[in-house]
Amino acid sequence: MRQDPEIRENVELEALNTLRVRARAAFYAEIKSAPELIRALEWARERQHETLVLGGGSNLVFAGDFLGLVIRMAIRGRRWEHIVDHRATLVLGAGESWHEAVLYAGRAGYRGIENLALIPGTAGAAPVQNIGAYGVELCDCLESVTALDRTTGELVTLNSSECRFAYRDSLFKHMPGRFVITEIRLALSRTRPLVLGYRDLQEYMGVTPDSTLEPLEVAEAVMAIRRRKLPDPAIIPNAGSFFKNPVVERARFDALKDRYPDIVGYPQEQGVKLAAAWLIDQCGWKGFRNARVGVHNRQALVLINHSGGNGEDILVLAEEIRKSVEQRFGVTLEMEPGIVAGSTSP
Repeated sequence: MRQDPEIRENVELEALNTLRVRARAAFYAEIKSAPELIRALEWARERQHETLVLGGGSNLVFAGDFLGLVIRMAIRGRRWEHIVDHRATLVLGAGESWHEAVLYAGRAGYRGIENLALIPGTAGAAPVQNIGAYGVELCDCLESVTALDRTTGELVTLNSSECRFAYRDSLFKHMPGRFVITEIRLALSRTRPLVLGYRDLQEYMGVTPDSTLEPLEVAEAVMAIRRRKLPDPAIIPNAGSFFKNPVVERARFDALKDRYPDIVGYPQEQGVKLAAAWLIDQCGWKGFRNARVGVHNRQALVLINHSGGNGEDILVLAEEIRKSVEQRFGVTLEMEPGIVAGSTSP
């Protein structure tokens, strides 16, 4: 049976993005299955409307109204597959809450994603950004994704290597609009070593032996640490970390270290990853507020919308921060959220 989604007109998107920026969609559809997704895209193509695929709205900034079709992915479902010995595959629909999926896996005793607790957004959006926290990235356990390839109109399965993951990067960011993820598969294990190398985690866990910890305990520790440092978007509108941690060559880091002995850096294969929060804090931005937007007083990476600011307010502040860091340290910050510019009429 043909599954036609309901297409609504002139829909307010303020409640559908965690920055609570006001913007409207000319057309809007909530998608609960792959066939509905195909029909929605057909509907837009027939009318020559642009499309925007929306998950939890936690990693984007609306810079204006969207005059095409906003497709909100609400495909639900989670199940276990290939349960063999201590290993299992967790399958998640694109519309599943990422954080709830982390807790679901932890309660079942499976390890691999517990460090990614409390990251807002949906399962389908997680591979696009290759979400990461506390020494773990999604690519560490992602087995494959199912996605609609809009060039062929067919559902395809892409394994982890085909997704071309890198730090906060993936194939999906380099081919925007081509693939719409409908389902993801995570390879988890009951015996996988826990990743507890970050200082915050070590300090929180104290002297508790790793061998006695359960993944849910690690997830709860991550939740406590994040809540201590990061504002809840439901209370203070924000999009999480607004800038990526920049990676510089070792020689460049050594030169910065000579000038700024307290600079924070983490060795990587390709150089040294700097702590963007430290750079921004040193430029005096932590706790800054103007009339509408600002920077959180406990985490300089988080831009907040405290008094009804719009997308332009957020972007102007972000550019001021970026310029100040570049002028002082010679390091260019890259924004994490995607920017949704006001689209054009067909």
